[in-house]
Amino acid sequence: MRRKPLAGKGIMVTRPAHQAQELALLIKRSGGRPFLFPAIEIRDVEDLNPFTRLVDRLDEYDFAIFISPNSVERAMSLISARRKLPPRLQVAAIGGGSVRALERHGVTGVIAPQGRYDSEGLLELPAFAVVSFKRVVIFRGTGGREQLGDALRERGALVDYAECYRRVRPDPDTAPLLRAWTRNELDAVTVTSSEGLCNLFEMIVEPHRAHLLRMPLFVPHPRIAAAAHAMGVQKVIVTGPGDEGLLTGLAAYFSAPR
Repeated sequence: MRRKPLAGKGIMVTRPAHQAQELALLIKRSGGRPFLFPAIEIRDVEDLNPFTRLVDRLDEYDFAIFISPNSVERAMSLISARRKLPPRLQVAAIGGGSVRALERHGVTGVIAPQGRYDSEGLLELPAFAVVSFKRVVIFRGTGGREQLGDALRERGALVDYAECYRRVRPDPDTAPLLRAWTRNELDAVTVTSSEGLCNLFEMIVEPHRAHLLRMPLFVPHPRIAAAAHAMGVQKVIVTGPGDEGLLTGLAAYFSAPR
């Protein structure tokens, strides 16, 4: 019988709790042991009034852009409770996870980049090449990156943000994690956002942070890798996007001769 690529490997999963199960299942199927340690918690915004006022004006917009699966799930649940999406509204998303989330809500024909799943990839699409005087709403969490909105404004678009959730740093019991490190039960860490990486470093205090610096860190984007290198992580592996990309990167790393 062929040995599974992650057989006996402990893999730390830092996705938000409600999003971690798919990656955990993929790790188990590959023979690994997922260790769930969420580095971000998703909560409702404290005041939904600005969001609902914007939703009531969706007919005024040409494009609606969803930044992440979280933005899809939170926004579409709230939108569906008030109205339907306008037929002429063109919907766009950053990555495959967001596209699939939109399809689960019945939204098809989504504009999305192929191969590069970030704001830069979306901006390279023909649909956003000429947007002068187009009205764009960006569904996101509070305090998200401004790059996409700024770039669209530079191209002449009129951009509004619809903030439908907030990200907070969890306050977990770190004792199980520290025990796992002490017993050498963890072999790799996966991180899917720069914010999650920063939270992780803040949640793990000295001297235990040395474990994190030495452990192979798997990330789906060069921007997260750059942040990890700046924090002193010794080995950072950039994988493909999404859970499948992370799993492929993990499998290739642990299958390679050492």
